[in-house]
Amino acid sequence: MRNKLFKFGALGVMAFAAFSFAERPAVQAYKVNPKESSLQWKGKKVTGEHSGKINLASGSLNWDGKTLKGGNFDIDVTSITVTDITDAETNAKLLGHLKSDDFFGVEKFPKASFVITSATPTGDNSYLVKGKLTIKSIVNDVEFPAQVKAEGKKVTATAKITVDRTKYDIKFRSTNFFENLGDKAIANDFELDVKLVASSSDGV
Repeated sequence: MRNKLFKFGALGVMAFAAFSFAERPAVQAYKVNPKESSLQWKGKKVTGEHSGKINLASGSLNWDGKTLKGGNFDIDVTSITVTDITDAETNAKLLGHLKSDDFFGVEKFPKASFVITSATPTGDNSYLVKGKLTIKSIVNDVEFPAQVKAEGKKVTATAKITVDRTKYDIKFRSTNFFENLGDKAIANDFELDVKLVASSSDGV
């Protein structure tokens, strides 16, 4: 009798495990399409602000059919542009400065990247995303709210990320490091407005 009970119990555990495994959705990497995706930046200073765009190089979103499970994206920092200045000479001057070692040092550090370490659902299509952002080979933890939607064969993620540039050794005209800057001070934080459009690799 005891052996029969043991066998039935073992079969029950095996059946439950098999059912649980079968019900668990497979996580799939959706490849980011850089042409459909976008990345915009905005930086502020005492006397105003500037904005522009940066190209995404590549990326992926890990999706199990219902929820975001992870992901990453790489940024081509050399592609940075300034879109708010119409005068060609002034635009080129700011762009050259942004590419210099005072800011992003694109010759030494042509790529930046972000890797999701966790994505916690907070509501319909809403997540709290945590991850590691690398700029100028310096890695820091960041977190931000994001919206993620699946439509047909595509997954679209949007988010606004606030970045403290001083954590990445970008100290130019920061009041954290220089005194008496007056109206020449530049805010430590800049914003990244991210839109990732990713498609299933098998077209499903």
